[in-house]
Amino acid sequence: MTDSPIWNTHYNHPCTWDQSFEPMTLPDMFFDSARRLNGMPLLDFMGRKYSYTSVAATAEQVAKGLQDMGIARGTRVGLFLPNVPQYVAAYYGAMAAGATIVNFSPLYTPDELAHQVEDSGTTILITLSAKALLPRALEVLENSSLERVIVGTVAEALPMGKSILYRLFKRSEETAIPTDSRVSLFAELIDNDGDYDAADIDPVGDPAVLQYTGGTTGTPKGAILTHQNLTANARQVNAIDPHHETDEDRILGVLPFFHVFANTCVLNRTVLNGGEIVMLPRFDAVQALKAINRTKVTALPGVPTMYQALLDCPEIDKTDFSSLRVCISGGAPLSGELKAKFEERTDARLVEGYGLTESSGVVSVNPYEGLSKTGTIGHPLPGTEVRFVDKEDPSKQVAKGEPGELIFSGPQVMKGYWNRPDADEDVFLGKFLRTGDVAVIDEEGYVKIVDRIKDMISVGGFKVFPSQIEEVADHHEQVKEVLVIGVPDKYRGEMPKAFVTLEEGADVDGEALKNWLNAKLGKHERVAGVVVRDELPKTMIGKLDRKALRAEENVT
Repeated sequence: MTDSPIWNTHYNHPCTWDQSFEPMTLPDMFFDSARRLNGMPLLDFMGRKYSYTSVAATAEQVAKGLQDMGIARGTRVGLFLPNVPQYVAAYYGAMAAGATIVNFSPLYTPDELAHQVEDSGTTILITLSAKALLPRALEVLENSSLERVIVGTVAEALPMGKSILYRLFKRSEETAIPTDSRVSLFAELIDNDGDYDAADIDPVGDPAVLQYTGGTTGTPKGAILTHQNLTANARQVNAIDPHHETDEDRILGVLPFFHVFANTCVLNRTVLNGGEIVMLPRFDAVQALKAINRTKVTALPGVPTMYQALLDCPEIDKTDFSSLRVCISGGAPLSGELKAKFEERTDARLVEGYGLTESSGVVSVNPYEGLSKTGTIGHPLPGTEVRFVDKEDPSKQVAKGEPGELIFSGPQVMKGYWNRPDADEDVFLGKFLRTGDVAVIDEEGYVKIVDRIKDMISVGGFKVFPSQIEEVADHHEQVKEVLVIGVPDKYRGEMPKAFVTLEEGADVDGEALKNWLNAKLGKHERVAGVVVRDELPKTMIGKLDRKALRAEENVT
């Protein structure tokens, strides 16, 4: 680390920047908290409370059940789950057995699921019987090297009254579990005494999670996040909270746990600190506001689209925000207008942060108290060093105060990409990781992102790459050429929009192409529109020119 970096001179987080974090595994972190908190609540799921003791007991049963199936150190276990109690027990339990977790987004298509299963070598997938999940999991079971699917239900996690009502009235949302030796129940997995053999885990070297991302080069890759990467990032995020040692800690868990932002800021950080997570299976503005009223949460991490949806919801007039101290925005740029409106309406602090999948979640964030600079991503987390290098020659640092590509180092930096040493060479500069984002640092050490090197589109915090949508559009027999760019969207920050030229004699219009294309894309990839043009801009050598298209459409 440098002797006196500019951010350290003006550090506004309530801790020292220059600190280190001893190696720690996620199971050790979890079970240490469980022993310390005992019967205190860890989860609130639709009104049903789960104590640290009960979740730890279920995690031990998961570990035992998986070991009885032959799971050992390094085996990949997939979680294809929304925010439900089974996720938490399976996450820590599988790792206690020595397994590596692979997070699968419930938004994935079967093809995307199958690709990730094959690339990661996932052998067991844990999911729910919901129609939105199980049919896709079973399709992947038939068409990939996946060996087993373990199925839980929402009903078994609900309070008794709600569970009965769910079984009576929500059966249409469930898929019948087939009779198949490769398919078993979550209830069967945990039907044991929990006497598992604790795995011998190397916190620094062993992968805890394979988290798939578009990365900085636009191709899906598995970021190897070690136990130390994730526990260090949880400790870094916890250290900057001025209330973590003295005040009540109750966080609203509406961000999906399968996403690295929530995995660190909601799940691991709260478990580390001994707080309570108020879980919702998905974000719904009405349900989120009701949960705030009912449970008096103190923190609400989210993406800008979520805060806008809360402001737009009529139920906001019936919501008491007096318990809410801080909201952390990430995943996409936070506008000054939205920040001001949300803070005025709720009287809660809304701060912007920044991170990558490759950073285990978080690199920097504005202070929860004190000076928060709108339009910046704040100060680096404790133990995190940032530098700014020339975009064309990253071996050279830019002059003080000049924009350059943001690179950073710290204990949260991933080990590398799964089976992709070629990609590692592209993103690592010694111990520093290239972000692909151009940024500048001011005289008080606050970092501001000013441009993007990569073509990635951020849709409500999810990474979408134009090339993947273009590949699908190219399969339409009447499409000649296609370019996809991100366009501004009030709720999602950005959405993809496609521009095409057609084959001679084509009789299809933009609306028909939009409907055809969106039917073949994941929910977060769907385009806002398709524009048919006579020609698309090209470079001097005839390559389709995305930069010129952005300029023509006034999209920066």
